[in-house]
This record gives sequence, structure tokens and C-alpha cells, in this order.
Amino acid sequence: MERITLEAMRLSPGKRTRLHQLLYQAGPANGTLMILPIDQGLEHGPRDFLDAPESQDPHHQFRIAVEGRFSAIAVQIGLAEKYYPDYAGKIPLVLKLNGKTEIPSDEAPISPLNAGVEDAVRLGAVAVGYTLYVGSPRQDEDFRQFQTVREQAERYGMPVIVWSYPRGAAIEAKGGRDSVYAVDYAARVAQELGADVIKLNVPKVDPERLAQAPKAYQRSWTVEEALRQVIASAGRSLVIFAGGERGGVEETLAKARLCMEAGASGLIFGRNVWQRPYPDALEVSHAVHRLLAEYSR
Repeated sequence: MERITLEAMRLSPGKRTRLHQLLYQAGPANGTLMILPIDQGLEHGPRDFLDAPESQDPHHQFRIAVEGRFSAIAVQIGLAEKYYPDYAGKIPLVLKLNGKTEIPSDEAPISPLNAGVEDAVRLGAVAVGYTLYVGSPRQDEDFRQFQTVREQAERYGMPVIVWSYPRGAAIEAKGGRDSVYAVDYAARVAQELGADVIKLNVPKVDPERLAQAPKAYQRSWTVEEALRQVIASAGRSLVIFAGGERGGVEETLAKARLCMEAGASGLIFGRNVWQRPYPDALEVSHAVHRLLAEYSR
């Protein structure tokens, strides 16, 4: 499947310039994206660091992003203000504008804003990130909140990366957050609302849970078919896929290859990279680089 091109995205000059920097002047610099997120400290709390104590220090992730030659590092406002000054000019910044903890129930989630596009401009970011909970009973609030971000981003020529996550009791009743139906819907909603780049999880093909989905999705999917479908639903937005929790390197790379073959524009690997000792994290980063080198454009 052909990847969407920067030219086909119909972007303003500011957005196009910043996305060109991410795609062709940083990281693999060949038209693919390789982003390192470190928003898990807010989203999951410190538990993600307990088995990898080195990772509790944000300098660990920033060093990996620089030495591993990532396209960008994605962080919340506090880490951007306290740590990014040491790395400004060495690694592009994606400022996450909203976030929540995992403490409340996930039946009706919303991710409140804690920063704005002006903060991103002040800090020298090349893009902003927004987490959208598709299917949450509070999605009406979420959509209005995202509207303000989209309007500010247009004003400043700032690309918007949407972490588009199916969530809520209704999603679980229709097959679950990682079903083909849920991820596909999340891709389409993010496109409809104005995302420039959409971050998705790889859909899981579970026949038992597929039986709970709307009838149109009750068919025999392969993972490859599901990936192509959700990318098609993203339209003229770039799609990047998450690496998920830390796993075996070969398994991680095999899944990444499936995503790229389906037409993804890149990968966003966090825990799969930084929950490792520094030398091992760099080894994984270099392996991802070698993979993405095969998909130059």
C-alpha cells in the first residue's frame, strides 16, 4: 500500500515545513518517522520504571532519543521545561498538550489539557500531541477541547499528532479497544477532526471478540488486512504505530515491518526501547533505523 506523501496532505506552509523537518531532517531522514514517547510517567505512574530503574531519570530517554537518532521525543510540559533545554537543537520536540492518570475508572475517560500550542512555540517544538478517547461517554467534551487545539495549531502552523485511542464501556461491549472495528473507527475520527499524524495501536484479530463488533466487521481478518484498513481510514493523515510494552527484539521488529509494509509512515516506540539498559536501548534503536531504511521515500 502506498504511503501518503507530504505533498498530498494539503498543509499550510508552517505545518509542511515542520513536518518536512521531522520526515527528512531528523531521525531516519528518509520520509519515515521514529518517535520516542515519554508520557508514561503521567499516564501509568512510576510503575513503568520499577523494573528498569535507569529509566526513571528523564535524561535516560533524552540521551536515547539523541544518540539513537530519533525523529523526535514526545513529552509533557514539565519534562519539556525542565529537561529539554539541555537537548534543544539536538532532538526535535513534540509537546504533549494533555494527559491523565490511570487511577480513575476507564469507563468514561477524558484527557484534560495541561499546556497549549503557545507553550510548544515557546519551547521550540516542531509538533504538538493530543490524546483523543474515541467512544468515551465524554467524547463531546473531548471534541470541543480538541477543537481549541486544532484552531491554535492552524494559527501557528503547528502539526498535530493525535494519539487516537478507543476507550469506554461502549467500546468494550463492541469487541474491545484493540479490535479492528475500534482502531478503524479511531483512525477515521482522528482524520475527520483534523489530525495531521495519527498514532494508533496495532489492531488485534480475535474471532470471539469480533463477534461483538458491528456486522460489517464480522469477517475473517488477517493482521495485514486490518493494518491496511485502518491506514486507509486515516486518509490524508500520516499513520504511526505504537510498539507497545517491552518484548523481544525480533518480535518487535517483525510487527514493525508489518506496519510499514501496510503503508504506515513510521513508528512510535517508547517502553519497547527505554525500558532497557542504555546500550540495549541503542541497539534496538539502530535495528529500527535499519528497518526504516528499507522504506525511504
